[in-house]
Amino acid sequence: MPNLVKGSVPKTVTLTDVIKGGCKNMKYEKGFSLIELMLVVVVIGIIAAIAVPALQKGIRAAENGNTFATMRIAAGTQMSFYSQNGRFGRLSEINNLMSSTLGSPSGNELIRGKFVISSTPATPTDVELKNGYTITATRNISGEGVTYVYELTQSGEIRQILP
Repeated sequence: MPNLVKGSVPKTVTLTDVIKGGCKNMKYEKGFSLIELMLVVVVIGIIAAIAVPALQKGIRAAENGNTFATMRIAAGTQMSFYSQNGRFGRLSEINNLMSSTLGSPSGNELIRGKFVISSTPATPTDVELKNGYTITATRNISGEGVTYVYELTQSGEIRQILP
C-alpha cells in the first residue's frame, strides 16, 4: 500500500460545509450556462419551424372543408328554391334562406372567412336562373402562394378548380 500523505486524503463533506462554502475542493454552481440556454432556444426554434407550417396547413384544410360543406348545403337549398319558384335563386336569396350562413354580403359577393363567394353572372336575370347557375368560392390570400377555387353548378356537383 502506498504511503499516504496526511493532507492528500479528502475529508468528508457535509451539507453544512457546502452551504457555508467551507469546502474549497467542491465547486458549487447555480443556474444554467449560456451554452445550455442557447441549446434550449435552438431546439425550440427547430420545433417551431416544423410545427408552424403544419399548423397553417391544417387550418387551411379545415377552412377549405368548411367551405366545401357550405357549398353542398347551398346546392340543396338551390334545389328546394327551384322546386318552389321554377328558377334557381340568386346568391342573396340563397344566403337569406340559409340565415346568412353562406357569408356576409359585400356588393354582389359574399365573404365567408377567407373565401369570396360569387355567382356567374354577378346579377342574373330570372330567365338566366331558369337554365342554371354557377357559384364560385375563391380563396386568394397574398403571401400563401396557393389559390383555392371551388365551383358549384346546377347539377349539384362541386368541383375544385384550383389548385
